[in-house]
Amino acid sequence: MDQSVAIQETLAEGEYCIIAVQGVLCEGDSRQSRLLGLVRYRLEHGGQEHALFLYTHRRMAITGDDVCLDQIVPVSRDFTLEEVSSDGELYILGSDVTVQLDTAELSLTFQLPFGSHTRMFLQEVARACPGLDPATRDPEFQWLSRYRCTEMEPSPRGGNSALGTWPGCARIGGGGSHLDSLRPNGKGLFVDQSSRGQDKPENLLTRQTKSKLEITDMVRSCTITVSDKAHILSMQKFGLRETLVKSLLMQKEEDYTYIQNFRFFVGTYNVNGQSPKECLRPWLSHGIQAPDVYCVGFQELDLSKEAFFFHDTPKEEEWFKAVSESLHPDAKYAKVKFIRLVGIMLLLYVKQEHAAHISEMEAETVGTGIMGRMGNKGGVAIRFQFHNTSICVVNSHLAAHTEEYERRNQDYKDICSRMQFSQVDPSLPPLTISKHDVILWLGDLNYRIEELDVEKVKKLIEEKDFQTLYAYDQLKTQVAAKAVFEGFTEGELTFQPTYKYDTGSDEWDTSEKCRAPAWCDRILWKGKNITQLSYQSHMALKTSDHKPVSSEFDIGVRVINEELYRKTLEEIVRSLDKMENANIPSVSLSKLERKGEGERDRNINDEKESLIGYLLHPVYWGPSPQPRHVFLTRIEPGPFSLQADSLSTESNQLGLALHFLSRKGKECPVGCLDRLPRRGHWSDGFRACSQFCFQNVKYMQLQVESFTIRNGQVPCQFEFINKPDEESYCKQWLNANPSKGFLLPDSAIEIELEIFVTKNMATKLNSGEDKIEDILVLHLDRGKDYFLSVSGNYVPSCFGSPIHTLCYMREPISDLPLETVRKLTLMPLWTEDDGSQLENPMEIPKELWMLVDYLYRNAAQEEDLFQQPGRRLEFEQIRDCLDTGMIENLDTLSLSNHSVAEALLLFLESLPEPVICYSAYHNCLECSGNYTASKQVISTLPTFHKNVFHYLLAFLRQLLKNSEKNHLDENILASVFGSLLLRNPAGQQKLEMAEKKAQEFIHQFLCNSP
Repeated sequence: MDQSVAIQETLAEGEYCIIAVQGVLCEGDSRQSRLLGLVRYRLEHGGQEHALFLYTHRRMAITGDDVCLDQIVPVSRDFTLEEVSSDGELYILGSDVTVQLDTAELSLTFQLPFGSHTRMFLQEVARACPGLDPATRDPEFQWLSRYRCTEMEPSPRGGNSALGTWPGCARIGGGGSHLDSLRPNGKGLFVDQSSRGQDKPENLLTRQTKSKLEITDMVRSCTITVSDKAHILSMQKFGLRETLVKSLLMQKEEDYTYIQNFRFFVGTYNVNGQSPKECLRPWLSHGIQAPDVYCVGFQELDLSKEAFFFHDTPKEEEWFKAVSESLHPDAKYAKVKFIRLVGIMLLLYVKQEHAAHISEMEAETVGTGIMGRMGNKGGVAIRFQFHNTSICVVNSHLAAHTEEYERRNQDYKDICSRMQFSQVDPSLPPLTISKHDVILWLGDLNYRIEELDVEKVKKLIEEKDFQTLYAYDQLKTQVAAKAVFEGFTEGELTFQPTYKYDTGSDEWDTSEKCRAPAWCDRILWKGKNITQLSYQSHMALKTSDHKPVSSEFDIGVRVINEELYRKTLEEIVRSLDKMENANIPSVSLSKLERKGEGERDRNINDEKESLIGYLLHPVYWGPSPQPRHVFLTRIEPGPFSLQADSLSTESNQLGLALHFLSRKGKECPVGCLDRLPRRGHWSDGFRACSQFCFQNVKYMQLQVESFTIRNGQVPCQFEFINKPDEESYCKQWLNANPSKGFLLPDSAIEIELEIFVTKNMATKLNSGEDKIEDILVLHLDRGKDYFLSVSGNYVPSCFGSPIHTLCYMREPISDLPLETVRKLTLMPLWTEDDGSQLENPMEIPKELWMLVDYLYRNAAQEEDLFQQPGRRLEFEQIRDCLDTGMIENLDTLSLSNHSVAEALLLFLESLPEPVICYSAYHNCLECSGNYTASKQVISTLPTFHKNVFHYLLAFLRQLLKNSEKNHLDENILASVFGSLLLRNPAGQQKLEMAEKKAQEFIHQFLCNSP
C-alpha cells in the first residue's frame, strides 16, 4: 500500500512526498510505530530542499486523517541515516533493518522492514542529502516555518518527552543557522550542519557500530549466517544486460538446479480476541519432526474497538512470545518476518541453517473491511525466495455469516488483485500472489455448511460422517464453481469442524444464536512438488471459540548446483556478447477489441488512420494573448507540416510530441511557435498510437482496456514515463498495469489500462475541471517512444457532489444537462444563504434521505451495522439508483443492509466539503468536551450542512434505541462517523489527539437529545 498518498494530503502547496515507509521508533525498551515520509520542496529560484516527516498513525494510513505529524528532521548538511549493528551481531536475510538517524543535536533509531521498498527509501534519502560542495547554497528550510510550535507544553507521551514534544504541532530537528528565529523560546532542535560525511548512497548505508541495541529477532539463541544487507539495500537499479541475464537464467533453471524436499509447518488459529492462556506446543510441535520452516497465522488477535479502528495492540507481543516459546525443541529457529493487519497476523520462522538461503523478502497487507479501510477483514502475506524457489504465504480472514459467501468470494479476489510485492529490481513490475512457484494459503476463510439444520450437522459430526457433511461445505461448492481458489488444492477433511465452540470447552455453541458447526479454518496450497503429510485440528487448545488447524508439507525446492550454475551463466554471457548492440529495441502494439462473442488483436501500427491524426497543444502566436491550437497533420516517420487555428485549447499532445523531439536533438521549443519549423522531418525515434476510449465511466466502477506489446529481436525494457512538469506518468483516475517491465526477444506482454474514479477525483470530473483525457508515454530503453491517447466520458454522480449542490438538484443528477451539473457543482458554498437561486432548494440532499430512509425501515436491528462491508456489485446498483432517482429499486433489488450502510459511509466520505465544514474543524475540536459550546459551533454551519448534521444524528440516535439487537453503542458510532463528519482540512497539519477529539465531539451529540 502506498502510504505516501496519506502524507501528501497533509502537506501544503509546493510540498511533495517522494516516498514513505512504515517503521518502528526504538527508544530504550519502547517501540512505537512511525510513518516516515521524505518530503521535497521546490524553491522559487529553482532549487529544492528536503525534510524527513515523521508521523504517528493509529490506523492504516490511507488518508490524511489517519496520520498525525510528530516530528520534522530537515535533510541538511549534518544529516546522516546509516544502518547500524552491534559488534559481532549476526543477521539473517529478511530480518528488519536497523538505521540510525543523526544530526548535531538529535539521534533516533528506527527499525525498517527488509525489502526493496526500504532500499528505495534509503536511496531517495541519500539522493536528497545536499552534500559538501562549498559552491552549493546552504539549505534554509524557510518553508518549514508553517510547522513552527509557538507555545511549549508538557508532552503527554513519556517516551518522547526528552525531545520536547508539543501537542498540536511538530518537533523540528536538524537544521542550520537560518532557522534560529524559528526556535520556540530560543530553544529548538535545529542544529548547525557541519559534520556530514561523504554523501554517496553506498556510503550512507555502510554498516556502523554506533548502536548496541538488543536484537530480539533471534529465537532460542541460535547462530545465524551473516548476510550483507547493507550491500543488498544499496544495490543500484539493474541495467538491461543484467535483467536479460536473469531472465535467461530463469529459462534454463533446470540445467543447474535439483529438487530437495524441506518440511513446512503451516498453522492457523482464530483466537477470538483472547490472550494466550495455555502452551501452544500441542499445536506447534507435539508429535512432529522439527520443521524447516514455520508459517503461523492468527485471526481476531484483538477484538477491542481500539484495535478495530487503530493500529497498535498489546496482543501482538503476547502471541508472538507464546509462539516463540512453543516451537520445536529439537531445533533452533529465528523469526524471519512478521506482518499484521489489525487482528490478522502472520509469523515466519526458519531453522538456522537455512537462513542464508532466504532472500527477496517482502510483506504486504490488504484490508477488505468496510470502505476498504478497516482491517478487521482482509489478508496479510509474506513472499520470499528459498534457494531458487519463490514462495508466497497468505493469511486471510474473510467476511462472516453463512449467507455472505459471495462477499467471501469478493474478499478473496480483492486480496489476489490488490496484494502486490515490490521486486528487488525496481524497474520490474510488482509481483502478485499468483506469480510464485509455491503458494500456501491459510486462515479463517469463514465458509460455512449450508442447507442443513444445526441438529443434522451435529448428528453427522457425531457419526464422524465427514464425507457427507463436506458435500454441503460452501468452500467446496465455490471451488467447484471456479469462483475462488482456482488451481488450489486442499487435503481431505478428516477432523470435525473447528467452529463454533463455547470458549474454554469442547462443547458446541450454546449461546442464543447457536451457530451451526463449520470448517471455517482452512489450509490450501498451489504449486508443484508439494506433498501434504498431515491436516488436522487440535482439540486440546480451548482458549478460543475456534480450534487451531495445522498442516505439514514436504515441499520440493529448487537448489542450485554452483558448478552447473557457473557453466550456464558463462554460456549466456558469451551468447549475449555476440548479440550486443546488434539492433535497437522495437516493439509493435496491438489493441484488444471485443466484438460479440470473440476477441481479436488489431495492430495499431498497421492502421493508417491511427498514425494520421491531430496532436494538439495550446501555444501563443505573436503578441496575441489568445492561445491557439496547432494541428500536426502527420505523425508517422516522414515529412510533416503545421497549421494554426483559433479553436479550443484543451489537449496537450503537440507539446508532448515537441518535447520528445527536442529530447532527441530537435530544436522544437514547446510554446514558442515563431521558432517552430513549419516543415520538417519526424525523428525515427517517435511513434504515436491510436486512442483508448472509455465509455460512461462511473464513480468507483472499474473499467479496463487492454493492449499487447510484442517485442522484436532485441531484448528491451519499457516504462510509462512522466510528461513534462508532471509528477506522475498519468492522471489519478488512470493506471497502467504493469507500468514497466522487461521483454525478451519475440515475447509479448499484455498491458491493462484501468480507470477507477474515487472521491479525490469525482468533484472535478462532475464540475468539468477535469475530463477523462490523458496521454501516456510508453518509453523503450534505448528505443522509441509511443504515445497512447486515453479519452472517455464521465457520468456525473451524487458521489463527490457538494451538499448544497445536491440540495439544488431537485431532479436526479443523471437527468440534468452537463452544463447545469457543472454550474451547480462550482457554486460557492455560501450561495445558499444569499437568496439568489431561482428554484427553492431541498432541506437535505434527496440521495441522503433515500439511504437513511432505507436503513431506518430495514436495518435498525441489523447486527454489526456499519462494521461489516457490503458487496461491490450492490454498491454499483445503489449508486445508480441514487443518480437516477429510482427510489423504488432500492426495495426491489434485495440488497444487503450492509451494502446500503457502506454506501452511506462512502457518500459522506466523498463529500468535497464535509458535513461539518473545514472552517469549523478547529472550533469543534476545541469544544469537544463542552456540549453547549459544541451546539453553538453547529449553529454557525451553512443551512444545508446544519440540516444534514441534525438529520444524521437523529437517525443514529434511533439506531441506538435498538442496541440490544444491532449491538451498536455510542462509542462505535462515534468512531465510525467522527472521521467522516469532522475531517482535517487538506494541507493542514493534524492536531495531536484530533481523532479522539472528533469522536468525543460526535459522542456528546449521540448521548444528548437536541
